[in-house]
Amino acid sequence: MRPVEDEAGSPAKKRKRRRRARGGAQGDAQSSPQTQHPSSTAEHRAAADHGHRSSHKSGKNRRKHRSKRGLQGRPLAHEKTAQFVAPTSTLANAQAPAHDDHRQVRQSQPRREGQGQHHYAEADSRPLDLYAALDLGTNNCRLLIAQPTRPGQFRVVDAFSRIVRLGEGLGASGRLSGDAMDRAVEALRICAAKLKTREIRRMRLIATEACRAADNGEAFLERVTAETGLQLEIIDRETEARLAVSGCSSLVGPEARSVVLFDIGGGSSEIAVIRIGENRSSRLANHITHWTSLPVGVVTLSERHGGRDVTPELFETMVCEVQRMLERFDCPPVQGAARDSADFHLIGTSGTVTTLAGVHLDLPRYDRRRVDGVWLSDDEVSAMQAKLLSWDFAGRAANPCIGPDRADLVLAGCAILEAIRRRWPSPRMRVADRGLREGLLTDMMADDGVWRRGRSRRGHRPRDTKGPQT
Repeated sequence: MRPVEDEAGSPAKKRKRRRRARGGAQGDAQSSPQTQHPSSTAEHRAAADHGHRSSHKSGKNRRKHRSKRGLQGRPLAHEKTAQFVAPTSTLANAQAPAHDDHRQVRQSQPRREGQGQHHYAEADSRPLDLYAALDLGTNNCRLLIAQPTRPGQFRVVDAFSRIVRLGEGLGASGRLSGDAMDRAVEALRICAAKLKTREIRRMRLIATEACRAADNGEAFLERVTAETGLQLEIIDRETEARLAVSGCSSLVGPEARSVVLFDIGGGSSEIAVIRIGENRSSRLANHITHWTSLPVGVVTLSERHGGRDVTPELFETMVCEVQRMLERFDCPPVQGAARDSADFHLIGTSGTVTTLAGVHLDLPRYDRRRVDGVWLSDDEVSAMQAKLLSWDFAGRAANPCIGPDRADLVLAGCAILEAIRRRWPSPRMRVADRGLREGLLTDMMADDGVWRRGRSRRGHRPRDTKGPQT
């Protein structure tokens, strides 16, 4: 007697085995992806380990050296050790407003690959190895929180910028006014709240010319600590010049042999002469041969001469004043300047040059992605300065790349820029929408060796509350 078969002709025992097999397949289909494809997980883990080892080997023998050539006829001073502190528990009550400065809001958009030194991160719930840099200047209060990525680069995860005009009236009185300090403290409360909500591995918080020059600068920073928990350090002008160079290092191409980099601030303007030989250091600041800090910025110059109604004659008066300051800068001629050469160019990092670039590009609103790293020819810079000089205050305020907050400052900045261009003629200038914050972040990350070691940057790190690690 033949065994019982199903419609397909299979024996009953085979049919039972098929039913059990079908039940197991359904169970597998309901299981998690991790249990369904264990080999795939292992492959990803192996690839990650391989990438970690490769990154470690690639940066193993990076050369590190510092130039000992003098600045302004004297040896380059070693930068002072910074103190890195975390906000105290008083930050818990700090609240941020719904909006920041309009230019910084534009900057919060993601950047295109390969354009500039940093880009903005998408939301990510994973713990990050974060660094923070805060710059309280004469005109602005700015904060960046970033995570290191590829060698020499980082990803910004949070940012803040607000015009506070801390140095308003400083030139006449020698002191920070009550209203100016109130504006700055309010902006710093917002920064403190942002820092409070994140685990920061290391941070550096600096103040520049306004606090350096004011009789009550130190007292103001004590108030900042008491009301926000933030401890800011006042940096000297040499450190400020070095940080500006560090922040713009990725904009100096391999073909450049000489660069004059300038940072037109609110109360001072830093200028660094950079000469690059065959052996380029990983830190561009090591190639600074001469530097100067002019005791004039867009706020101080506009208050001294007036920034609302600027005639061509008044503009020339401001240019000549800055030229006289530059005449006292003992610096030999820069090789490659005053001729059409790719070996030399200018780099400008300030609101003045970014405004000129935005107007030149005829942007409907300021866009950092379009401005940062753009090249302007000498004729284009002259044309933009002439255009701004032809507009009245209302016309400048109506331009979306200037706005009412900068309309009375931009021509003073152009006057400083014109004096620099007359001292170092160049066929082209590169625009940098970056500066001290980027320099602070770059230096901290380099000091920690995050790019050299190629270590994993997603591990959770404790908040640094005891200063720098040695």
